Amino acid sequence: MEVVLVVAVLAVVVALLVLQPLRSPAAAEPETDRRPDLEAAKEAKYREIKDAELDFQMGKMSKEEWRALDGELRAQAIEILRELDQVD
Repeated sequence: MEVVLVVAVLAVVVALLVLQPLRSPAAAEPETDRRPDLEAAKEAKYREIKDAELDFQMGKMSKEEWRALDGELRAQAIEILRELDQVD
């Protein structure tokens, strides 16, 4: 009976020690500024949109291919812009 009590107390102490960093807000890592990464992603996505348009104009892809790619790239750009708005 005493052994069970000692093991239970020891388990509680270990659990508290392991879970302490999760409970302490000071221990949480500070959120890094995501703005520079998002700005770079935005500029890269704009370049991709322009490159796709140039490829279409040069005849490297059909109108249907270009429309599909353009729509996908613009949707990704909008998502990046939304994330930028949330950072502010």
